[in-house]
Amino acid sequence: MTLSKAQIFAARQEVLRIHMSEPVEEYLVQLVLASRDPAPYSAELARWVSYGASPRATIALDRCARAHAWLGGRDYVSPADVQAVAFDVMRHRVLVSFEAEAEGMNSDDVIRELLKLVPVA
Repeated sequence: MTLSKAQIFAARQEVLRIHMSEPVEEYLVQLVLASRDPAPYSAELARWVSYGASPRATIALDRCARAHAWLGGRDYVSPADVQAVAFDVMRHRVLVSFEAEAEGMNSDDVIRELLKLVPVA
């Protein structure tokens, strides 16, 4: 199946119109902030992170979670949509420390821990 440019642009507009409640928006912001300052969540997590996700990760999480919801046929974003795209969005944005690498940890491990520790709003 081939899509026209107009169909792609129309789909993009539909995705941007998907509803995201304030609590879900706050949740994704807190995930990104926790990657930048993980100490309040876990001393071990703070040891694992050299650099957290940038503010642009918030935009990417927002857009990808909306697209995930749209692909699922929903007109709203749930925390599950944010969690479903978190690894793909943040994997290359969260840099683990040398200590974490020495312990066999990678960015997926850090993101998994963030998803466990950051409460769903």
